[in-house]
Amino acid sequence: MPNVIEVDGIVKRYGDLVALDQLSLEVQAGEIYGLLGPNGSGKSTAIYCMLALLTHERGEVRIFGQTMRPDSYDSKRRIGVVMQDVAVFGPLTVEENIDFFCGLYVRDRAERKRLVADAIDFAGLGDFRKFLPAKLSGGLLRRLNIACGIAHRPDLIFLDEPTVAVDPQSRNNILEGLEELNRQGTTIVYTTHYMEEVEQICDRIGILDHGQLIAEGTADELKGMISSGDTITIELQDPNDAVIQALRELDFVSQLESSEGRIEIQTRHGERRLDSVLATLAAHDTAYSSIYAQKPTLNTVFLEITGRALRDHD
Repeated sequence: MPNVIEVDGIVKRYGDLVALDQLSLEVQAGEIYGLLGPNGSGKSTAIYCMLALLTHERGEVRIFGQTMRPDSYDSKRRIGVVMQDVAVFGPLTVEENIDFFCGLYVRDRAERKRLVADAIDFAGLGDFRKFLPAKLSGGLLRRLNIACGIAHRPDLIFLDEPTVAVDPQSRNNILEGLEELNRQGTTIVYTTHYMEEVEQICDRIGILDHGQLIAEGTADELKGMISSGDTITIELQDPNDAVIQALRELDFVSQLESSEGRIEIQTRHGERRLDSVLATLAAHDTAYSSIYAQKPTLNTVFLEITGRALRDHD
């Protein structure tokens, strides 16, 4: 697939602070690319530089194959932006807000009317089209914000934490809507602090820290990069020191923790190791109530790679 975004060696400084340090990344056409990082990692700065809303000292950004500049209007008409802070007009109704933002890109009234109606349906705002923003719940306000950003049917959408402080139902509606847009061919760059969202919708993920891309890949590829590996959990009915020591000595066990009959084993490819674990339990005539293998979570990946928990944010 061709690249929609190509970021090549971007450097951005704020005085002595290096916000982006030789940042390079690519986003392919038709994918949902998750851009993750703790606060201060450079995510928002990277997006602003991609959109040519900020200048940078070195490097180049190409979108749709063209170098992005402040006056790259042909490219910008094909882009939608939904930032974390809701940006709508209080005196305008839901429908009027969407029409205004769509009108920045689409002049034909008939075409705009159709697009606004589609955006209202997409965001599930049909019952609220005549409401003012002040009358909407937080989740509906977020959905209005998204509808305003996608009404002109952009080929590329940037979404910066669009589900912050929304209820689970609204979050699910937003994510399902984004997946549908992607199925229709829209490329999406998505930032969030919620790992379950990344697992649900993102094709590839980049982890940014201190202005550098420190890891990139699918969720499974990222999970395979860390040393902690999979976890095999065993609930023993009759724990004893002999079986615990035998499990500890298995050559694929990198770490074992035991507490009150519950054993957690760290290993690579845990599902492939279950037969050996079961054989060890049988050899020591040890009964168990449950045994299962789990892959590391993206939160575990993020913590090991950056040294910080992703949810430690403002």
